[in-house]
Amino acid sequence: MTGGISQITVKIRLTVALIGAVTAIPVSAGDMLVIAHRGASGERPEHTLAAYERAIDQGADYIEPDLVATKDNVLVARHENELSDTTDVGALEEFADRRRSKTIDGKLVSGWFAEDFTIAELRTLRAKERLPTLRTANARFDGLYTVPTFEEILTLVRAKEAETGRRIGIYPELKHPNFLLQEAGIDTVDLLVTALRQADLDDADDPVFIQCFEVGTLRRLNKMVDVPLILLVKGEGGPADEPALYYLDMLTPSGLKEIASYADGIGADIRLLFGPDGIPTGLVSDVHEAGLKLHAWTLRKENAFLPPVLKRGTAENGTGDVLGMVTLLKVQGVDGVFTDDPGLVVEALGK
Repeated sequence: MTGGISQITVKIRLTVALIGAVTAIPVSAGDMLVIAHRGASGERPEHTLAAYERAIDQGADYIEPDLVATKDNVLVARHENELSDTTDVGALEEFADRRRSKTIDGKLVSGWFAEDFTIAELRTLRAKERLPTLRTANARFDGLYTVPTFEEILTLVRAKEAETGRRIGIYPELKHPNFLLQEAGIDTVDLLVTALRQADLDDADDPVFIQCFEVGTLRRLNKMVDVPLILLVKGEGGPADEPALYYLDMLTPSGLKEIASYADGIGADIRLLFGPDGIPTGLVSDVHEAGLKLHAWTLRKENAFLPPVLKRGTAENGTGDVLGMVTLLKVQGVDGVFTDDPGLVVEALGK
């Protein structure tokens, strides 16, 4: 509008002023959980025992492994069942003939897939940094670490609990369980439930959450375990196992009421909580009104992943205002945050 200040400009200025005011004092930790997203993946290649241990040492409340499975039914931690982004499999001649193309949740994906390897074969691979241009320091660790099994992660947690004297939570995500069951005959739901029962981690008072983007998987888990379940949601698309549903429609009051019939919380893309100007969308209060928890994903320190008001400098890999983001989440009453940088978030919360 001519001769005035636009409403969006006013909102941006108010948000900047709010962040500046509240970040001058420590943020109360309250009940907000710090969930180490794939471990301390801002400092070590994701989903390695080194990343998980570093996150635990930095004070994370939970560590989060994404779980896929091998050909011989062993749960392993990888961001996706396709392996070339996070391992050196593409450089190994002995596995050149394993390259495949598969349609996963409606998308054509080419590469090497965990379900086509035995655990013995997978152990010959080495992890590498998934975002080497943004996290050049992490690439120094390429080739040092193996792909861990879920059993090894649980063993690490037990050892660190004995060392530190504190409980350390596990927050596994089942990746593409419907695809793996239908296309490879691998039941990752049953594998996970069995593993949790064997570890005596399947009761409501155990420090465990299970998360998934799929509705049918959570409905099934709701009948099998007592640990809290989290439906993951994002701003586009819908559950792969429910093609008629869209996540944004599921986040309406009636949709949230339905989610509450089989899950205990929402794992929401952080961009659903507020716009680029930092103004809240109201989703947190809607989720709480439905009796659900809200855990936001993913808080990363790099400018590339932060809204404009929290960027610092012009470099995409530069560190932005992590404390500002924590503040915005706390002001809204978010119950937990997934983060690649648990040390920074723990510090911001004063834990």
